Amino acid sequence: VGAGLLLPFFWSRSLSSLSRTHLPALYSRRRDEGEAWLSCRSPGEPTLYGSLTRRGLSTDGVPDIAASEGFVVGEVTKKSILISCPHENVSTKFLAPYTTFSRIHQKSVTCLDISSGGGLGVSTSTDGTMKIWQAANGEIRRLLEGHVSDVNCCRFFPSGLVVLSGGMDAQLKIWSAEDASCVVTFKGHKGGILDTAIVERGRNVLSCSRDGSVRLWDCGKSTCLGTVADCGAPVNGIAAGAADCALNLGTPEEPPSEREVGTEGKLLLLAREDKKLQGVGLQSRQPVFLFVGSDAFNCCTFLSSTYILAGTQDGNIYQLDVRNTNAPIQVIHRSGAPVLSLLPYRDGFGASQGK
Repeated sequence: VGAGLLLPFFWSRSLSSLSRTHLPALYSRRRDEGEAWLSCRSPGEPTLYGSLTRRGLSTDGVPDIAASEGFVVGEVTKKSILISCPHENVSTKFLAPYTTFSRIHQKSVTCLDISSGGGLGVSTSTDGTMKIWQAANGEIRRLLEGHVSDVNCCRFFPSGLVVLSGGMDAQLKIWSAEDASCVVTFKGHKGGILDTAIVERGRNVLSCSRDGSVRLWDCGKSTCLGTVADCGAPVNGIAAGAADCALNLGTPEEPPSEREVGTEGKLLLLAREDKKLQGVGLQSRQPVFLFVGSDAFNCCTFLSSTYILAGTQDGNIYQLDVRNTNAPIQVIHRSGAPVLSLLPYRDGFGASQGK
């Protein structure tokens, strides 16, 4: 914690229904009061609104915070504040960010990734730019220019030296993180690319599109190895992972190309706009399961070779067992805001939601 306004945002670790909290002034080094507002949402119930007020700051930098009616302040440290809503029996620990970079983009960040070594970040924004920056201090290293219109997704290859991106121009591009050159451009989709996945070390990559298709690409030859799925509805998100050994992934109708590397034993998840979460054998191209949710699926990920997660537009997070997808293991619903991304973390996961 340093001087000035250090906490423009807090992240809710417990995914409770305490949400939309903005705590800009509670940790300011100034001794005057700071205030933040919050809300507690439960499905089907009126939203409870409240506020937090800082009454002072101790000599070691820990704020003295009071909550308005309906909320209770628990443990307060230099890096976290525990807030409870007894009426709804929920609580959330809001964590201070390790650091904040406010000058990389001028508008909202739409996608970001960190290199495997942790040294570099890449991000896209509604300001129309895609940039590579130092993860330690936010210093911009490269501006990646070449897409026409918005860039929807970006991610590092496992090496941390190469970036994969997809845009509304229906193009998939591979970039050098060292000199910002575009080394490969893939064309073939008829609609904007919405998500990508990298197969193992990156000799093959995957892309999904508004045109309803998922394609597998050969990076070395700059060619499309085939259409893995054609859904007839936009595919908003994909994830590829090792499948449980008990799962029948199907058999390819034709022998795979020798250029297809690392697809055997992999399950591909498709988060579809038509309320369907689909599993497909990556090498076989055969359907494995089809689960119907409550609304359009925006994102999906693997927790393990057995358990998967998927998030919907109406705020549901489904946990499924790939061996039996007839009914979800659990459905998490904290608010009606769309679930936009999911990321496994240690024994749990993180989720982002829109407004």
